Amino acid sequence: MKILKWRRLAVVLTALVGVIAWLILNPKSYEQIFTKVENTGAEAAIGNYDTSDNKLAINILELLEVKGRAPKTGYSREEFYNGWPTVEGCNLRQRIIKREFGETAVLDGCNVVAGEFEEPYTGEYKIFKTREEISKGIQIDHVVALSDAWQKGAQYFTKEKRYEIATDPLNLLAVDASANTKKSDGDAATWLPANKKFRCQYVARQVSVKYKYALWVTEAEKTAIHNILATCPNEPVL
Repeated sequence: MKILKWRRLAVVLTALVGVIAWLILNPKSYEQIFTKVENTGAEAAIGNYDTSDNKLAINILELLEVKGRAPKTGYSREEFYNGWPTVEGCNLRQRIIKREFGETAVLDGCNVVAGEFEEPYTGEYKIFKTREEISKGIQIDHVVALSDAWQKGAQYFTKEKRYEIATDPLNLLAVDASANTKKSDGDAATWLPANKKFRCQYVARQVSVKYKYALWVTEAEKTAIHNILATCPNEPVL
């Protein structure tokens, strides 16, 4: 029995020595083989980054070109799109509302007919009981207004690329109709949400959209965005 145990031990030791020798000759073989899977929202929105720091909006802001506002000549919404497209059988407007309402959304087919959510621009918690209330009280805002995009690079793009800007969910939010009217086509230098708790996320989303589509910012706009992000330097791109 002792001889058998020693033989087994010798086999194990021989195998172990062989494994160690192979690892020494092949150092990369013992590197971590599992890739960490992270939330890909930012990557899907504006591409992959070399370092985690580059996922911070305050850093991405520095990558945006700074230029003066181009003339508004020739602008119209039709230069971007002619209404909400259908996405997997449902109108994009309804999909954005459903996204914001989350599990509270009550659907009639594709249409959201009731629901509730914390409206981002005002910070008010809103409850809608009918589709009519939603139609009157909610608008889909282009976070980077189309007119602003036009004057900061988009007028030089193809119509296909402008269409992407207008229909990209990254650039769309369901918001209070009156707040959206007040915003109009303002950038961060001329309008910010009354809800101060949302301002960091709001400007981070603008930075994300402008970086994704290579739109520039004015000096005043960059300063305004930087001043907000300075209060939340760890705010990520979206």
